[in-house]
Order: sequence, then C-alpha cells, then structure tokens
Amino acid sequence: MHRVVVLAVGGVIPFELSLASRIFGTARDAGQQPLYEVITCTPDGGPVATAADFSIAVTHDASVLATAQTVVIPASETMTKITGPDALPPTLVDALALVRPETRMVSICLASYVLAAAGLLHDLPATTHWRHAGDFQRLFPRVKVNPDVLFVDAGRILTSAGAAAGVDLCLHLVRRDHGSGIANHVARSCVVPPWRDGGQAQYVERPVPEVSRAGTAPTRAWALDRLDQPLQLEDLATHAGTSRRTFTRRFRAEVGQSPGQWLTQQRVDLARHLLEHSELPVDRIAERSGFGTATSLRQHLHRAIAVSPNTYRRTFRA
Repeated sequence: MHRVVVLAVGGVIPFELSLASRIFGTARDAGQQPLYEVITCTPDGGPVATAADFSIAVTHDASVLATAQTVVIPASETMTKITGPDALPPTLVDALALVRPETRMVSICLASYVLAAAGLLHDLPATTHWRHAGDFQRLFPRVKVNPDVLFVDAGRILTSAGAAAGVDLCLHLVRRDHGSGIANHVARSCVVPPWRDGGQAQYVERPVPEVSRAGTAPTRAWALDRLDQPLQLEDLATHAGTSRRTFTRRFRAEVGQSPGQWLTQQRVDLARHLLEHSELPVDRIAERSGFGTATSLRQHLHRAIAVSPNTYRRTFRA
C-alpha cells in the first residue's frame, strides 16, 4: 500500500490539511481495499495551532517521513514569511532531511515556499497561489513559476495553486497512479469534478463578463461531440457566431486556455478513457479522439503523461 505522509506545521490551514486524507483515503481497488495509507505528522509530534480557532493533535512526529512514498505539505499562513532560499525554520530543515531522495513531494498552495526554500524547485516549473506568484518568483528566481495553472506535475515534485486546486492535484495523482476510472470514482464520492478546465486565470480578481448566449459553453459542448473531426479555430468561431479574435478572447476569459490547448486536452482525456475501457486498437482510438494517426496520438500522450498508448493501456486497463 502506498504511504502518504502529511506534514502539518504551525498555522496550517484546516481545509488544505484535510485534502490528502479525504482524496487518497477514498481511493479503493476493485475489491474495495484501500490503495493509500494516509498518516499525518508534525515536526515534533505535538499539537499545532491552525489558522482557525482550534489546534490539531497528531499521533506521529517527523520520523514517519522516512517511511513515506509521497509527502504532502499543506499550506500554512506562516509560509509567506519564508524569505528566500535556505530560509526554512530549523524544525522544517530537520524534518525534510528525513525524506528519502526518491519520495514524491507535493505542496498545496503556499507550501510551494517550503519546497522552493529547500532547493527542491531549482530550475523546475511550479505554481503557487496567484496572489503570491510575483513575490514567490522574486524570492526564488530559479523556479519557473507558472501563475496561470491549477497545478504543475514536474515528475517527483508537484505543486498546486490555492486551496481547492489541491483537490485537483490529489485527484491527478490518483489518476496518475491508478487510472481515470478510480480517480473518477473518488471524485464522485467527494462530489467534486474529476477534472476542471482552465487554470488560475479564471479566479484572479477582475471584472467577470456576464454569462450570456455569447459565451463559449455551447460551442465547447458542440466540439466535445465532434472530437473525431478536424476542428479548426474557424469552425469554433463560426459555431459561436463570432470572429476568430473575439472567440479566442472570450474562450480564454472563460476557460483559462486557448481553444487549441483545450481541444488537445479533451482529446487526450478521450484517448485515455478509450485505452482504459475499450478493445479498440490504438490507430482506431487515434481516429476516434481526433489525433488522426497512432503516431500523433503517441506524441500527444507522451507529451501529456510521458507514456506510450500501449504502456498506458497495460497499466490502467479496467
């Protein structure tokens, strides 16, 4: 069983603290056996004050970090006080020193400050809450900050944006570990979407255009029924009854991605579903998902999740 250890520090935000336990703890295999063991610890094993009006008591100290296959660090209101590289409090330095080099590291929201200060994000892409992205980039210039996405998967190191983006990241890890079927079941159990379109751009404080018939949602629904067809920006704009420029601007404002990025993501998701749940050969799946050829599908799938279609099917076949 995969062990997830959650490291809670003073000022931890209760919502973020609960995410790993809720998402990973819900994942079950076909025999309803748990796929993850989730353990919560503090640096010294003692209770920690939260950002709310209560404290959290735990059973474990930081020594359990040495047994973790995944470490999750939830946000604390104190983390923005980390002023740069090598500025971690001694208790966190000692705790992180116990983590094995191969262990997967996950930060939720402002916990990206911890990973960056520990040197784990050097020259890697990462994200954090959009409100703090500028400060984060200034303090950690070696990090390739992307303030527009909900999470970044850099392989062993993963970072999420604020609060609920931690849900998206944890579901992504379940999907990466066990396939979309189990991740979708976890999402349904927790009554959250299995995948959210767009990125943080849609949550930045700014005037929001009124929802109207001019919105792109009907065109997105239309496109989802035609992913096997060679859809172009002109086709989408024509369906929406706008110019290409106006459609692209509205689409980005609503979804947080370009139409082309969104279409590719939907086609990859459809291909993954067909690989898991159908007997179709890879070249037929490529046609059904709109990639045209097996070569194109292999390229896009590898770019998205770094595996080939056949490897994905062997790993996640329902």
